[in-house]
Amino acid sequence: MLYSKLREKVVVNTCDGRTMGFIKDLVIDECTGRICSIVVPGGEGLKSLFHARRCVICWEDICKIGEDVILVKIREVR
Repeated sequence: MLYSKLREKVVVNTCDGRTMGFIKDLVIDECTGRICSIVVPGGEGLKSLFHARRCVICWEDICKIGEDVILVKIREVR
């Protein structure tokens, strides 16, 4: 899958149904070349536009990548 297609999908937390936003970045293991985690905006509303908050989600926490959504299982968002 291309990164350009991946970042068009909205990330939704299945634990609370909250929309977390769209993928802003990927963390890749330099040794294996595999994706370790995805990065999405961490804040909500106008406040998040002016602050560089972000949420890093481990690749293992992704439940399903669908046509237009990525479902993740995050019990506690830090």
